[in-house]
Amino acid sequence: MKSLLGAVLVMTSAALAATSVHEFSMDALNGTPTPLASFKGKVMLVVNVASQCGYTYQYEGLQALYVKYKDQGLVVAGFPANNFGGQEPGSNAEIGAFCKSKFGVTFPMFSKISVAGKDKAPLYQFLTDKSANPKTGGEIPWNFTKYLVDRDGKVLARFDAATEPMSKELTTALEAALKSK
Repeated sequence: MKSLLGAVLVMTSAALAATSVHEFSMDALNGTPTPLASFKGKVMLVVNVASQCGYTYQYEGLQALYVKYKDQGLVVAGFPANNFGGQEPGSNAEIGAFCKSKFGVTFPMFSKISVAGKDKAPLYQFLTDKSANPKTGGEIPWNFTKYLVDRDGKVLARFDAATEPMSKELTTALEAALKSK
């Protein structure tokens, strides 16, 4: 128990000491460790996703956004989470198959994680930390909360679940981020 508590404290302190999403490594949907530093120089849209949510249709808009802007440097990063209403019950394999067959998802998808509560992934500890991200921090209320991250891994903006991926609000902020090099 002490070693588990120690590991949690180390992960928590590492997340709180972070200044960029590029400091984290997350497992891809297939289990391959993926340093987010591999996305340095790209603008990221980090989204907690779920397959059985009222907002699941947003996968279509996220894919359209990715296709439209990927050549300009956008990466959409999907993080399946089962924190809200048990709306992501599937395994990583089931999630991947669903996203590909139903929405043709080609943007990077990551292994299912927790984005809230005591077992919150370190990346989401950082994203929701109000001292690290005063303008965008705070607990996530639902699936499909979106974080716009600049080319240096700094959080620029947060959009709630109801904000459509192709909305004027999100695309305007995204286009501004893509223009700054």
